[in-house]
Amino acid sequence: MDFLKFWTICSLNGIVLDEKQMTLIERYANELLYWNKKVNLISRKDEENLLERHIFHSLAPLKYLKIREKSYCLDVGTGGGLPGIPLKIARPDLKFTLIDSISKKIKMTEMFAKHTELKDLKALAIRAENYEKSDNSIKKFDYIFSRAVAKTDLLISWVRNIIKKDGLIVLYKGGNLDEEIDDAKNRFRNVEIDTVNIVMNGSCWFSDEDKKLLICRFKN
Repeated sequence: MDFLKFWTICSLNGIVLDEKQMTLIERYANELLYWNKKVNLISRKDEENLLERHIFHSLAPLKYLKIREKSYCLDVGTGGGLPGIPLKIARPDLKFTLIDSISKKIKMTEMFAKHTELKDLKALAIRAENYEKSDNSIKKFDYIFSRAVAKTDLLISWVRNIIKKDGLIVLYKGGNLDEEIDDAKNRFRNVEIDTVNIVMNGSCWFSDEDKKLLICRFKN
């Protein structure tokens, strides 16, 4: 997939990016590919699929969720800035915190954010389960995103105390999740989990690979 096709299929799925945003996407993608040869941010075998399987994938929640303006968002296990940086580029009004336990990845993410001139974004080297005990100014988030970091019940346990009462935990998953969802519901009796099958016009990869979003919320 080239950048023109990426731009086109984003539009086909209701994700509208202007020229400036596309310039930032292109800059981010090129820098990620360059630095991936030095620091393992995505699988080397998957570099040629960066736009479709990583950046476009990161933007999937924008098709299915009405994310409130100026929301506080957390990206858990961001690696090289996925999904946080693409989401921030597409929705510059959002205020993002990106965390990862590996310091060298966070240094890369900080650099990517600086080079794409993103404001209201900070990257921290910290484990998700330690965030609530830290002295960071943002204590509760409206949305928490995470791509294939951990099982659902474990991830919920890390962030349950830093999500707002009406907030959403959005997990990028794939395949049969019945057992994983049951485990999470058994462990957290007050959690509701909706499964969204990702179907993208112009890209069969999401359907072929059975990609999903798990939307988790706590009952009042």
